[in-house]
Amino acid sequence: MQKFGKIVIKVEEKIAEKGFSKNRFTHEAHMEHTQLNKFCRNEITQLDTDVLARICTVLDCEIGEILEFIPPSEEEK
Repeated sequence: MQKFGKIVIKVEEKIAEKGFSKNRFTHEAHMEHTQLNKFCRNEITQLDTDVLARICTVLDCEIGEILEFIPPSEEEK
């Protein structure tokens, strides 16, 4: 973990919880499969607010349900 903590993206878990297939989700959210895979592998380095809005709309969720901030431990500060 880094000195400032990290953001964990929980899109894959939320997609499964809502019962979507990845194909259906990418179609409804107007995303490419490669883009969704990066979200699922937590490989996104810059978050696009438009994409996040589409994800939240399709999944009918709040932003805090798909993004989690993990603060650094005391040793990492």
